[in-house]
Amino acid sequence: MPALVPVVVAILAAGCGTQEFEDERDAAQGPGGVPPVAVEGGGELVSRQVSERCELPRKERLGTARVAYAARAKGTVAAFRRPGGPRLRTFDQKNANGVGTVFGVLATLIDRECRLVWYRVQLPIRPNGATGFVRADRVTLLLVRTRIEVDLSERRIDFFRNGHRVLRASAAIGTQATPTPVGRYYVNQRLLASDASGPFGPGAIGISAFSPVLTGWAQGGPIAIHGTNDPSSIGKAASYGCLRIENRHLARMLYANPEGTPVVIRE
Repeated sequence: MPALVPVVVAILAAGCGTQEFEDERDAAQGPGGVPPVAVEGGGELVSRQVSERCELPRKERLGTARVAYAARAKGTVAAFRRPGGPRLRTFDQKNANGVGTVFGVLATLIDRECRLVWYRVQLPIRPNGATGFVRADRVTLLLVRTRIEVDLSERRIDFFRNGHRVLRASAAIGTQATPTPVGRYYVNQRLLASDASGPFGPGAIGISAFSPVLTGWAQGGPIAIHGTNDPSSIGKAASYGCLRIENRHLARMLYANPEGTPVVIRE
């Protein structure tokens, strides 16, 4: 089985050579209407800004059908069940594969002094769909313009950028014994295969979901979208829970979907 290594951020642009992957000309707006100030790792850095008037502590939902937000760990980050509550998990700055730890951001929590103190985030842990709170000063906020939707009944993956579908691909899904989990997740890592002719094809797009049955697998049985050396399996219920697509589609998606990209899997 070929080894998987982290995607090198510096070559991201090479995978986005068609016009349909170009950025919008209008600037994306972040929390408080603040435009991004830089681009790193495929996600746009966003300055944090809140309202000048904060009568009560409040939570504000982030993200739309066109854009989403991610939080990249600056160092070790603790996730809590609720602000000031029990600690759920502590995450290193990089995960077991050497990829920077990223969380999908769902909302902000602002205190009475108008300070942005917490993010409510999706966590890359069991149980699937787990959420928690991380301190805003422990992470860097990123904006992403991409989205992945999976329809298991149609055995299909749709890839969106800036709210527009730019790719539709047939996929192999999990078998009845080893199903692909449904739910709302996010891309948490991208890995290149050392041998593109192997079972992963060019590589894998890891998502924050785990197999509901393969709990004893390495790293807890994580789910990914990856290529394949068995294209005849595409369109069938044939995998251990991962989603297999044609290598040409995987190569295209691998470089175009940064960490933090929402992934919705429906039955």
